[in-house]
Amino acid sequence: MSLPMNKSLTERARWLRKNSTLSEILFWNEVKNKKLDGLDFYRQKVIGNYIVDFFCARLNVVIEIDGSTHNNKYEYDARRDNYLRSLGLRVLHIYDKDVKQDMLGVLQIVRNFCGSVPARYDK
Repeated sequence: MSLPMNKSLTERARWLRKNSTLSEILFWNEVKNKKLDGLDFYRQKVIGNYIVDFFCARLNVVIEIDGSTHNNKYEYDARRDNYLRSLGLRVLHIYDKDVKQDMLGVLQIVRNFCGSVPARYDK
């Protein structure tokens, strides 16, 4: 499945990868290199006109780490989530503080969420 991509956001996504929040770095360290159940995640992935925090293409799962930058952005987040869902993606929001305070719990939530999504294999 090919996802739409606004190429003008590529540099911004690269900048975000280089300037990640602490919780994004902590989460990335737990999922990079297929450490989480063999799943391959991308970070700061451009999808349409949005940049999502983490994306697992095999399962069509988007994971967003919500910190203070999401405060008072409920309408924007809802629009983005609706758009992503319209592409057949599933979206999981995780609180920044949970990543910092309960990584094992967060990883279990991600496992449960990903386990409830049938794998998609491209051949």
